Amino acid sequence: MKGINLFLLSALLFAISCNSKKAITESNDQPQWVSLFNGENLNDWTMKIAGYPIGENVGNTFRVEDGILSIRYDQYDSFNNRFGALYYDKVFSNYRLKVEYRFVGETAVGAPEWGFRDSGIQYHCQDPRSMGLDQNFPVCLEYNLHGGNGTDDRPVGEICANGIDVDINGAKNTSYCTPATVSRTFHGDQWVTAEIECKNGVFKHFVNGEEILEYTNARFNPEHELGKLFYNETNNAVTKGYISLQSNSHPIDFRKIEIMEF
Repeated sequence: MKGINLFLLSALLFAISCNSKKAITESNDQPQWVSLFNGENLNDWTMKIAGYPIGENVGNTFRVEDGILSIRYDQYDSFNNRFGALYYDKVFSNYRLKVEYRFVGETAVGAPEWGFRDSGIQYHCQDPRSMGLDQNFPVCLEYNLHGGNGTDDRPVGEICANGIDVDINGAKNTSYCTPATVSRTFHGDQWVTAEIECKNGVFKHFVNGEEILEYTNARFNPEHELGKLFYNETNNAVTKGYISLQSNSHPIDFRKIEIMEF
């Protein structure tokens, strides 16, 4: 009997061990959120500002203070079309990106008329090293960030496609930027959570957890001055690229930038 009990105990312990290892394996197989911003510096990020070589942080545009990644223009005499972006140093394909942001302060002197509380999260971007010196924006998809003026509707989450065509509700986009299906405006300096999901050719925009836009079939536009440089007649789908945060002339803060790869 004693020998049988020892056998049963060993079998039970073995089963528990196997189940525990299985649970750990299953847990590790699940997508996990990973932070792209360490809260201390711009390690793993590279800036490109129109008119300047890659890596030159003109006027300390991109900076980290008190755990916040800030975009500022207080050292600019005039904005003067110096559009730029901060690029994460890795190519991503299928993922969900989560960004917490807020608009602050005043639009830079010399900004374009539309620059008031305007910025963007660019994704599936071309390699910033392939951009022309004076190129304002990369070939990319963009989640357009808008902030309200305290009174009027100014919805967030447009899809802006530079050099790329997409299908919304089964039809090709007819303008550079297309409004989100669900209209949401956020006034003041409140923190807002924007999310982008890119999964097997389906793209979705979310704000504060609510889905506001879906589109499909992103492909390079052969008739666009820049898009045609990436056009491929046999395989033209836009399936991957870099992620970047625009410097569009209005101060903006980011305190969380996380990604979950599928």
